[in-house]
Amino acid sequence: MKREKLFGTDGVRGKANEPPITADFMLKLAQVIANETKNGLGHRRVVIGKDTRLSGYMLESAITAGFVSAGVDVMLVGPIPTPGIAFLTRSLRADLGVMISASHNPFDDNGIKIFAADGFKLNDDLEKRIEQRLAQNNIHLAPPLEFGRAKRIEGATERYIEFIKASLPRGMRLDGMKIVVDCANGAAYKTAPAVLQELGAQVITLATTPNGLNINQDCGALFPSNLMKHVLENQADFGFALDGDADRVVICDENGQIWDGDQVLAAIIAGWQPSGRIHGATVIGTIMSNFGFEEFVHSKGLKFDRTAVGDRYIVEAMQKTKCNIGGEQSGHIILSDFSTTGDGTIAAVQVLAVLWQQKKTASQLSGLYKPYPQKMTNIPYRNKQILEQPLVQQEIAKVQAKLGRKGRLVIRKSGTEPVIRVMIEVEDQRLGDQLIKGLQQTIVKHAHD
Repeated sequence: MKREKLFGTDGVRGKANEPPITADFMLKLAQVIANETKNGLGHRRVVIGKDTRLSGYMLESAITAGFVSAGVDVMLVGPIPTPGIAFLTRSLRADLGVMISASHNPFDDNGIKIFAADGFKLNDDLEKRIEQRLAQNNIHLAPPLEFGRAKRIEGATERYIEFIKASLPRGMRLDGMKIVVDCANGAAYKTAPAVLQELGAQVITLATTPNGLNINQDCGALFPSNLMKHVLENQADFGFALDGDADRVVICDENGQIWDGDQVLAAIIAGWQPSGRIHGATVIGTIMSNFGFEEFVHSKGLKFDRTAVGDRYIVEAMQKTKCNIGGEQSGHIILSDFSTTGDGTIAAVQVLAVLWQQKKTASQLSGLYKPYPQKMTNIPYRNKQILEQPLVQQEIAKVQAKLGRKGRLVIRKSGTEPVIRVMIEVEDQRLGDQLIKGLQQTIVKHAHD
């Protein structure tokens, strides 16, 4: 029987206590990762962090046991954002980093993201070798004299806070600014407010009381209306919302205008481009990036390249083109001068740095480009060949023909959950609504065949 692919676009993810997110499987997965990444350098070390999900306790213990039994020393840092693990893997000279999180998903999901010693996520080839070793049950355990050890590391969050502040211009302070931050009851509930407070801002915190069950619940980057409401009610100068593991961000200006990832990137580009800070004269986006944003990038004399959805693919493209800025409309912003992965807090404070340097309000950086209307929908499915169905393919071809050169259709399977993601981008919003409705009806007919 063929094994299902384990790794998605962002690690391994699923329902907690259902395969593959069970304690016994995660123990075995940790052993296989240890075996497959063995480098012959004696005792190796892995940093393990997590978000605030209740199931994190179970998975942390199982993964720790797996690594220790395979001869790897474990450094536990507790709740910390995903980019914090990427940073600490490098800072602590570890061989691996593991983040236990399901990112923006509900509390009953969980998963892991894995980082190599350089702070970058594992490549596709290594993930395939791990899957093959698992399928073969090819596991080597350490003899008793070579067991690993596990210990808690104190001060990890403080290291990460200092790392974020070090990304800012010398002397930058936020005195007199009132800032709302929504931490999604997730991994950044301590770090994000602390960064702003230490920079001198008056901070209004939202969703900073995690209880294991409320991560991403009606708060955070997926629910920006909550942020907008509190920015307006408190007459704040700026606001930003993170997701559960704080690797994505949305921003709100003082007038209640919400910025998605494209608009966050545009603000940073507007600040960086005049001083020549954008390397390779290139910006990386994805197939979901708005065409209006692409036109903005070109207007700055920069090239715009698109990748598949997923911050790992953006990072790979950035490495190839030697550029230092890229991101997704969903709010994953990668600024490789500072981080090897999406970091919502760093993206937010870099926008604040642009405001500080240019002496502007946030609203003065809103509307840098006119977005093309986008219509998006998610369609759950069970039929794994849904997009290969002849009638579905015919409908897709019909939509593409009607759009012509006036718009774009993006249709793909999600890499993190069993849904088909459909996006139509066209200036005529009524046409977009009409086309996506017909396509959705066709897909739904065959979604569970």
